[in-house]
Amino acid sequence: MKKDQQKGRTLLQSDGSLSILSSLICILAGLLVGLIVLFIINPEHALADGFFRVIKGGFNDYPYGVGKVLANTAPLIMTGLSVAFAFKTGLFNIGVAGQYTVGAFGALFFAIVLKMPWYICLLGATLFGAIWGAVPGLFKAYLNVNEVITAIMFNWIGLYAVNEIMYGGGEGIMYDSKTTKTYSLRLNFEDAVIPDFGLADLFQLKSVTIAIFLAVLMAILIYILLNKTTFGYELKACGHNREAARYAGINAKRNIVLSMVISGALSGFGAGLFYLSGVAEWMPQNSTALPAMGWNGIPAALLAASNPIGAIFSALFISHITIGGTTLPTKYFTKEIADVITSITIYLCAFSLLFKQSLRRWMTKRKKGGESTVTKEKKEVEN
Repeated sequence: MKKDQQKGRTLLQSDGSLSILSSLICILAGLLVGLIVLFIINPEHALADGFFRVIKGGFNDYPYGVGKVLANTAPLIMTGLSVAFAFKTGLFNIGVAGQYTVGAFGALFFAIVLKMPWYICLLGATLFGAIWGAVPGLFKAYLNVNEVITAIMFNWIGLYAVNEIMYGGGEGIMYDSKTTKTYSLRLNFEDAVIPDFGLADLFQLKSVTIAIFLAVLMAILIYILLNKTTFGYELKACGHNREAARYAGINAKRNIVLSMVISGALSGFGAGLFYLSGVAEWMPQNSTALPAMGWNGIPAALLAASNPIGAIFSALFISHITIGGTTLPTKYFTKEIADVITSITIYLCAFSLLFKQSLRRWMTKRKKGGESTVTKEKKEVEN
């Protein structure tokens, strides 16, 4: 009996269990704060027309709503993976939004200008994201410039460079002046659109493609890379203690650059999944802010405790409540309230690591208290 109890305690104190518990606490705390906000605005309709709609997410408009969740989950898995991968190797890739932007340009350039099939376009998006991610890595490795500073600067350089190239004074080869967006792939370059294999009909939404399966597959591959390969071990060793890794013969500078390259490639791949699925077209004239998908990768990674498999579920949850928030009835709540509720929940997800550390300390104290009680009982029996 005692052995079973000890096994149960050990399981609860494991890193994976603590990560799951802390993530659940973050989710519940975020939803609770959101509920309070809804009650303050409109107490009468806070539950039925507010909170429950957010909780139901895409199921408010099944199957179309669920399709929207899946379409937005695929790129979010990738940006979450991008941030998580960098975290695991001791780096903070805050340049995901910029790498996502340049990756989107790569996907559309290969599709519209080079007229390549979707899988080549997806590789192009990955390549462009990798190149943009390499720059902060090189600055970090060889000039010891903090990757946060470099990545933030390159976010905006990437955004304005992409807009300028696409727009081209209104005559850019990728710019459709009739719609003020890039040319629709589905109407003009059908081979560049990721196939759906019947998913579009199932969810009654054309933008639901096999992108979600490609994202899940990539998450599994990253998990294997980090946890089952020598290369992954070296990357994580550099993240835990760079000096010790260097002493052990690991090339720390090379690994820093490769880590940012892979992280950027994941962001670019996510942008490719989004734009090659035809979810939206890029708007060069109006895209003055970095894509939210890049920034949302940070809470997705934090909520998943930087676990590649966890990133799948955290991205799905964030997409779920985001789509749920857009269904709030405007006669009771303004459109902006949906953003407030989802933003609060996503923001509190960033405290996942803090809750995890608090849970670990609390369980350690309980364990020590239990051990001291057992010791006292033994002494009493001996006496």
